Amino acid sequence: MGVGFRGGRRAASVHFADALKLRKPGFDRVKVMDRIGLAAALFDEGEAERGAAAAHQALDDAARVDSTLVASRLNTLLDAARPYGTAAVEDVRTRARELAAARPTTIAA
Repeated sequence: MGVGFRGGRRAASVHFADALKLRKPGFDRVKVMDRIGLAAALFDEGEAERGAAAAHQALDDAARVDSTLVASRLNTLLDAARPYGTAAVEDVRTRARELAAARPTTIAA
């Protein structure tokens, strides 16, 4: 077991948070993908409120990056948010679908 591990495993959200802290300026697209990954991981870990907050930040950043790869990752976010029916999560789904529709990709939101 390495440093920072609990029970031999770390939550995926911890890995994404660590990656965001280490990300150097100028890697906007990768940072957005890390933010989307963090939000999806939080949803997968049952942290709907934190996931929604992280998703909004990710979507704000994604709107400023013209990237087919980032747009395609929105499916991951939508899948992770699927089990939740709160207003905050529904707002995330709506924003993600709108952003996906505004991008020239083959996203199935």
